[in-house]
Amino acid sequence: MSILTQRSTEPQAPSSPFSLSPNVRRLGWVAFFNDASSEAAYWLLPQFLVGVLGAGTMAFGLIEGAAETAASFGRLVSGILSDRWRRRKPLAAAGYTVANLAKPLLAFSTGWGQVFWIRFADRAAKGFRAPPRDALIADSVPAAQRGAAFGFRQAMDTAGAIAGPLAAALLLPWVGGNVRTIFWLASVPGVACMALAWFAVQEVRPAAGHAQSSRLGLDFGEHRRELTVMLVALSLFSLGNSSDLFLVLRAENLGVQARWAPVLGLVFNTVYTALSWPLGHLSDRWPRRRLVVAGYLIYAGVYFGFARSARPTAAWVLFPLYGLYYALTEGVMKAWVADLAPSRSRASVFGVFNWVTAAAALPASVLAGWLWRTYSPAAPFEVSTILAVVAAFLLLMA
Repeated sequence: MSILTQRSTEPQAPSSPFSLSPNVRRLGWVAFFNDASSEAAYWLLPQFLVGVLGAGTMAFGLIEGAAETAASFGRLVSGILSDRWRRRKPLAAAGYTVANLAKPLLAFSTGWGQVFWIRFADRAAKGFRAPPRDALIADSVPAAQRGAAFGFRQAMDTAGAIAGPLAAALLLPWVGGNVRTIFWLASVPGVACMALAWFAVQEVRPAAGHAQSSRLGLDFGEHRRELTVMLVALSLFSLGNSSDLFLVLRAENLGVQARWAPVLGLVFNTVYTALSWPLGHLSDRWPRRRLVVAGYLIYAGVYFGFARSARPTAAWVLFPLYGLYYALTEGVMKAWVADLAPSRSRASVFGVFNWVTAAAALPASVLAGWLWRTYSPAAPFEVSTILAVVAAFLLLMA
């Protein structure tokens, strides 16, 4: 029986986020408070490292590179542990707790070496919590509501990413520009995040079953071929999906003044937040594959636009479309994986998919930087366009 046919026998998808299960709504608020705390501090880190601690740009690159590497391996390990122990909530809550206990320590930092270990712990905890949390969301709702559930969590996450920097910007003049005080204040939503993760979110045990390992050594169940093709497509796409910083650099290269870069980010995040739940809800009625493929093709169009455009006005059109790409793919792809992965190994499958995305981030950005410097600023965007189109074609075969 096809997934689409199976969905038709499940309860109808909720007509509003308030119709989702309490567990999903609570996980949404956990994401909101966590990202509000993280993003309030994150956007002040460059200023703190360079202006207060006197670190150079090489130190910043080392800190962020090591942090993302730690996050990628955390994803892989926690997914396997979650399925082996058949527990979701404690691992996810532990990840949120370690991250939110580490971040306030930035206020005490006197050298960039201390910031290195704080960011390392923060990002490793972020990676560690992701697979069991995603598996918990998938197990908290029927199949007919997964798209809406993942879309809602993604919308709340991005809303926190908007609220945190806005709050920091408003509070910074009030505290006399003292960045350390902002780090302390950012811990307040972090405390709310930890409390909700431990005391409000409920555990949902995965289904028991015998493993059926695929050629990759994973329990992909009866959908081995589809998940393997999806994993290959995601790997290829991720190699072209460099840091979003390159989009900002390209916008400035086209003539957008640097002071407008945060506004471009705000436009992107607003579109992303506004559309994440509606498009996730739509994926519960339409085949998820079509929406993800559409998202990849929109991504290709955005990158092609950045490659070929010569005017700054193009950036103001392309950044909202980039938010549409994210809304079409982030939550919907997770719901699609949850549809195919058996409950007994869902966290492990999520861990591998998340690990592939994170592990490709460094080589993708290095490749983009090399293409930019060696050929032209348009070159990395042209290569990303081609990889996105090929990945979309592979997903059509999944």
